[in-house]
Formats: sequence, structure tokens, C-alpha cells
Amino acid sequence: MEAYIPLAQWVDVFVRYMELHFMGFFDVVETFIWFIWFNIEKGISFVPWWLLVILLGLIAWRGAGRSEALFTVLGLVFLQGLGVWDGMVRTLSLVVTAMLFSVVIGTPLGIWAARSNAVHAALRPVLDFMQTMPSFVYLIPAIMFFGLGPVPALISIVIFAMPPLVRLTDLGLRQVSPDLIEAARAFGSTPNQILTKIQVPLALPTIMAGINQAIMLALSMSVIASMIGAGGLGGDVLYGISRVEVGRGFVGGISIVVVAIILDRITQGARREKRVRQA
Repeated sequence: MEAYIPLAQWVDVFVRYMELHFMGFFDVVETFIWFIWFNIEKGISFVPWWLLVILLGLIAWRGAGRSEALFTVLGLVFLQGLGVWDGMVRTLSLVVTAMLFSVVIGTPLGIWAARSNAVHAALRPVLDFMQTMPSFVYLIPAIMFFGLGPVPALISIVIFAMPPLVRLTDLGLRQVSPDLIEAARAFGSTPNQILTKIQVPLALPTIMAGINQAIMLALSMSVIASMIGAGGLGGDVLYGISRVEVGRGFVGGISIVVVAIILDRITQGARREKRVRQA
């Protein structure tokens, strides 16, 4: 009999240990995440579709320009015409919630990595692992600890989408000119003042690029996360594949593309605006 490393058995033992001793903690996490997501979705769905179109159009106009605002309005009206508005609201709420957690967790990690070479070195293999792991694998621990529904879907989306934000936050802060930092120190600025007044403003375009990439990854992961109850437009794609309904799957796919382009243009426009202001 060939010898082998019983990694699968070790993982099973670890999962059972976590389920036995930390289920109370997982219940608290699940309740907290569900509360945040539920209120965000209810807030978005409470707004009439035509008013949401106007609001997002104004945001796109202010952040990206007239052409992007026009595309936002036409794209959202197109989604309403396709009859996928409720799915779009669910997908948008998942992405917004995932990005909220990604920014709250990923940005401080990126700042910490930029300020400490030891943390940078420690995080690098972890981020490599998170980015190279097949996306379907993230669904396994999420299901084991949280069951089915939007909460495990959100956790898998956050894990999948957060690494670019951490990396680009770290990179943006490290690219700030050392001369500016030394000048600030010479004038008596504290490390926190240097961070908030110099490093973060100068690194903001790069950080925005990380947010942009995280949004695109979150949208792509939302399709896979529909397999464990995320719902939304990804659910339409999954339904179309499982029932061989090409039309429904295509409608869900093209709707995700429209949402992705809208969010991409808005975040890219905000990034360009920051660069112009700094120039």
C-alpha cells in the first residue's frame, strides 16, 4: 500500500473541532453579517427603481462624466426592461456588502503591510494563496460553518475579492515619495498625521484601483456563490445552465456585464478625478 499524507483527514478533523468548539462564535458572525446585508438590501429595494436610476446616474455623472452617466441610466433602464431588477438589487446588495467588509478589513491590512516589512512578508504568501485557490474551494468552508444562504456567499466573495485591495493599498503607500515623508517628519508631523495627510491622499488613486478590481472579482464570484444560495443575477445564470435554458442564462450573464461596466466606470472615474486633483 502506497504511503500518502493524510491531509484530507487532517482537514476533516480540524473542521469538526471548529464546529464543536466555535459554533457560538460562528453564529454571532453569521448574525452580524446577515444584519448588515439585510439592511443594505432593504435600503436599496426600498428606493423606487426610477429614483435609483436617477441617483446612480447622478453619482456616475459626478464621479465619471456625462457619457458614463448616460450609460448608467440606459443600462439600468435596460435591466428594468428585461425584468431582472430584483435580481440586480440582490446582486448589488451582495457586492456593496462585500466591498464594505473588504474595505474595512483589507485597507487596514494594506496600511499595516506598508508600514511593516515583516507584516508585508507574512501577508504575501497568504494573499498568493487566496488569489490562486480555485474559487469553488471557498464555498466548502463557508457551507461547513454557515450553511446555505447569503452569509456564506458573502464570506466567500470577501475572501476572493479582498487580496487586490490589500496589495494595491500596500503598493500605493510604499510608492509615496520618501522625501515628502521626511519633510513632514522634519516639520514635526506624527506618524498618523503623515499617514492621513500625505500617504493616503497620494496613494488614493492606487487604492481606488484596488477597490475597482475587488468589485469586478466580487461580481464574478457572485455567480459561483449563487450555488450556495446567494441568489441575484448569478442565480439566473445558474438556473439557465442547470435547466439548459440558454435564453435565461444569457439574460443573467448580460445583466451582470451591464452592472460590472457601470460599477467599473464609476470607480475608474473617481480614480481619474483623484489623479487630476493631485496634479
